[in-house]
Amino acid sequence: MTDIQASKHTTASPEETRALAAALAPTLSPGSILALVGNLGAGKTCFVQGLAEGLGMTEPVTSPTYTLIQEYDGVDDGPMLVHADLYRIGEGAGPQGLGMDEYLFDFDGLVAIEWPERAPGLLPREAWTITFERSDDADRPDERRIDITPPAAS
Repeated sequence: MTDIQASKHTTASPEETRALAAALAPTLSPGSILALVGNLGAGKTCFVQGLAEGLGMTEPVTSPTYTLIQEYDGVDDGPMLVHADLYRIGEGAGPQGLGMDEYLFDFDGLVAIEWPERAPGLLPREAWTITFERSDDADRPDERRIDITPPAAS
């Protein structure tokens, strides 16, 4: 995959979803914010695992559903990866009090936020939108449609 920005993809397995994210990771600029949108089990955390792999990180990446935010140190002077999951905050919660301002403004790492719609107004306009949709074909339960939209195309 050479140019995956502003594109639509279909992955057939978690490994393919991670590979897609791993290919995207080195094309992202420091300070990039990714809004990961999709239902439960759509592949958002799997995608973040691939981002970490693409950045050369080897520590396990797990869902921060109960901790809200997890940080992963960069490798060889690479960017830090911040993974946030807003699923457990109240729907329609405002961005105040989430403690994410330091990651959204003047941060030189990458930030991936699951369930960003739970905090309207949280994300800056420069955020990427990555939308995940599960296949409704019972014969392909691991298939995902993933749309990548960079900030300029949002």
